[in-house]
Amino acid sequence: MTDKYDLLVIGGGSGGLAAAQRAAEYGAKVAVVEGGRLGGTCVNVGCVPKKVMWTAASLAHSLHHAADYGFNIELKSYDWGGFKTRRDAYITRLNGIYARNLSNKSVEHLDGWASFTGPNEVKVGERQLVADKILVATGGRPWVPDIPGAGLGIDSDGFFALEAQPKKVALIGSGYIAVELAGVLRGLGSEVHVLVRKDSVLRSFDEMLQKAAIEALEASGVVLHFHAAPNALEQTTAGISVHSAEGQQFEGFDTVIWATGREANIDGLNVSAAGIKTAANNAIPVDDYQCTNVPHIFAVGDVTGRAQLTPVAIAAGRRLSDRVFNGMTGRKLEYHTIPTVVFTHPPTGTVGLTEAQARTEHGAAVKVYRTRFTPMFYALSEERGFCEMKLVVVGDDERIVGCHIFGEGADEMLQGFAVAIRMGATKQNFDDTVAIHPTGAEELVTMR
Repeated sequence: MTDKYDLLVIGGGSGGLAAAQRAAEYGAKVAVVEGGRLGGTCVNVGCVPKKVMWTAASLAHSLHHAADYGFNIELKSYDWGGFKTRRDAYITRLNGIYARNLSNKSVEHLDGWASFTGPNEVKVGERQLVADKILVATGGRPWVPDIPGAGLGIDSDGFFALEAQPKKVALIGSGYIAVELAGVLRGLGSEVHVLVRKDSVLRSFDEMLQKAAIEALEASGVVLHFHAAPNALEQTTAGISVHSAEGQQFEGFDTVIWATGREANIDGLNVSAAGIKTAANNAIPVDDYQCTNVPHIFAVGDVTGRAQLTPVAIAAGRRLSDRVFNGMTGRKLEYHTIPTVVFTHPPTGTVGLTEAQARTEHGAAVKVYRTRFTPMFYALSEERGFCEMKLVVVGDDERIVGCHIFGEGADEMLQGFAVAIRMGATKQNFDDTVAIHPTGAEELVTMR
């Protein structure tokens, strides 16, 4: 027997679930195929457990400064195992909530792995499914280089499975995952080394943010090794050794974590049977409307290789269903001015163009406003944390095209400013806004 659907979603992560539920709200008959835990990378081995761990490390930072505010606290130990149990239980509750949400919207959840058998046909176990529209939302997975001993390391998925806290850990990479996990592990007391292939971290971000992240990491005790491209891992009696192409050797690690990027997760999907074209890292290219080269097959989220962020996948999935199942002609996600935060300690927030991008695009019409200050959190402390901000403006009206923040509260304050910038706010609009004092955010409306 063949089951027929209006929309078949392959992948139960953020983008797939958002599209499925929105389509069902419009009356479509929808099924979601997912053989793993509902929620995808973000809920299970990404944003959510990462933020929980970031919070734990932030609490450790606050406890370190408790004496500055008159508290007499002795921090005896950290219970990694107990924390992991509570964190995992929270994720399990979220998995159940996602399942109930699908049920409440009459979306069928097929527990299994999908494989195309034709342009409109998909096989899941023994079931053959046919759909008018198919959405591929299978996400991404960690990429690990093919070098000798690579299996001695774990990837970011493996990090969340650790039952005990690493004592001495090497993180290999320079992007979101590397700097976030470095901050978490160091904040909780591990000795942390980060091996960076080139000369900076977060290289796609504004240069100010790159330098700020490096300064904060080093101030926390993280050891950064630049121009260190691993070409082999080796198990020794002293632990895991990492050899670099530059001839260096880093020794004595009990844990090595690969944070070297991600690739599209399409293994076993048999996309060729549907005629779907793929690109670098197995990504499925799409047009502005999330369409693949096969007109009735769409893709959203990390599997497309574009702006690999959970809210992007959700927004793209919902807009797709708005257009396809509710007649909202022209409805699509605009992939620009997307705010994002890296949960370093403190957070790194950015929206719009970097200064370099703006100068390439607008030349001499670019002007930059910048500030650096010590947040009031450190007013009574001998240690001096810092916050840095930059506004990138263009033209005589000084329209703001980029906003970059490094410091306490960057994750929360950026959202509102992103709305203003997307609406075309100018520097004068910011200047005319009354500041909230005393806050860090007020610096964005008082820069000169």
